[in-house]
Amino acid sequence: MDDSAPKESCGVFGLYAPGSPVSHMVYLGLFALQHRGQEAAGIAVSEGDKIWVDKDTGLVSTIFNDYRLQTLRGDLAIGHTRYSTTGSGDWQNSQPVYRQVGKHQFALAHNGNLVNTEPLATELGVPADGIGSDSDLAAELLARELHGGSGDQDELVEAFVRTLPRLSGAYSFVLLSQDAIIGVRDPHGFRPLFLGRLNDGGWALASETPALDVIDAAVVREIQPGEMVVIDGAGVKSLWPFPAEEIVPKFCSFEYVYFARPDGNLRGQNVHRVRQRMGEALARQAPVDADAVVPIPESSVPGAQGYAHESGIPYVDGFVKNRYIGRTFIAPTQQLRRNAVKIKLNPIRENIEGKRLVVVEDSIIRATTLLETMRMLRNSGVAEIHLRVLSPPYKWPCWYGMDTTDQSKLVAAQMSVEEIRTFLGADSLAYLDIDAMLTAISPEDTTGLCTACLTGDYPIPVPSHGVANGRTETRWNLPIEAVIP
Repeated sequence: MDDSAPKESCGVFGLYAPGSPVSHMVYLGLFALQHRGQEAAGIAVSEGDKIWVDKDTGLVSTIFNDYRLQTLRGDLAIGHTRYSTTGSGDWQNSQPVYRQVGKHQFALAHNGNLVNTEPLATELGVPADGIGSDSDLAAELLARELHGGSGDQDELVEAFVRTLPRLSGAYSFVLLSQDAIIGVRDPHGFRPLFLGRLNDGGWALASETPALDVIDAAVVREIQPGEMVVIDGAGVKSLWPFPAEEIVPKFCSFEYVYFARPDGNLRGQNVHRVRQRMGEALARQAPVDADAVVPIPESSVPGAQGYAHESGIPYVDGFVKNRYIGRTFIAPTQQLRRNAVKIKLNPIRENIEGKRLVVVEDSIIRATTLLETMRMLRNSGVAEIHLRVLSPPYKWPCWYGMDTTDQSKLVAAQMSVEEIRTFLGADSLAYLDIDAMLTAISPEDTTGLCTACLTGDYPIPVPSHGVANGRTETRWNLPIEAVIP
């Protein structure tokens, strides 16, 4: 029912904390990262001579209970929440991925998406349609690089260092061996990864800072693009597997727009404040006479607050969001799909009836849910709807960890702004300009951000069937019904 929203590929968490209940702590970390993936979750724990993995499809809270966590005993662990971008959401593709090679054992968790899975699969002699996931492929490459081995930790680290340059795309990995946690970001740093420290001297890795907060770990710093950290009894050691010229930061701008929790910090910027600045910039760029500013919950709430503050138009809660519905709700008919939107969002008629509204949304991807939301507003007696979007038109497929690789489903790739306004039934529609968005994200330095989904400028080559000359060029002349199923 929420298929119009973009999905991220995953959240990862790692913990080195001898003497602590690591499985329970990883559970808390994954709970804080649940928004990054709701298809599956898993935890891997090392007892020293053996790594145990427990994973399943579903939400963290439905998979794990105290009994299951009690069985995962050890001093170090990793965890994963998954939304699939490569490979199906079946159980066999859930993570962490486990391998045993000779005396080596390791479990791997991945946030991101590789773009060279097909040539790598061919190299390994695996049919392209037989790839479980890009994460499984990365684990297999590492396993083959080990060649059996003696079980020495340095041997595993060196094999991982040799494997990483063969991977193209976005990845923040956490890897568990028998006696160490390894974290690494790709040379562009598309996806986030943070290092935290526990009061008792333990260490943690997490996709977002709130996952460190929940276990009372102090945020030390971000793992840098192209950096590998090895955490063991000796502390934290940094390695740099890539040549300096290959390290070109291109952090995903949509982490600020939509994915990341508002209480977190990315690249030194608080996400909530960034979204407020986006709203303020949008109020300056696209002012309108209106009675109230209303967000479409939840990631657009700070942006609506910023728009209201800058414009002087009162902020009003226009919707109630049901926090208990899962993303796997299925409705078999179009009418039921329309009704299902009301399960997730329902308007507060008394707050909006007869009013001219500025309706703030973070982005428009496929527009299916937004279309029903606009209909609900009209049915609630709203006088005018002025739709304001906190990001530029989303026109280009993402190959670095979002499930938007089919350009035919991206409404801004098929219609002009005016056509989208007409389709949605808004009285006016305005998107935030790209320069204003980048300034809101990072006022002091707007470089180092990936905007491929907004501009078509891809930092690294993507699959040839998806783009030509580094930019998607095809525009499908499809009826609206085909664009928006």
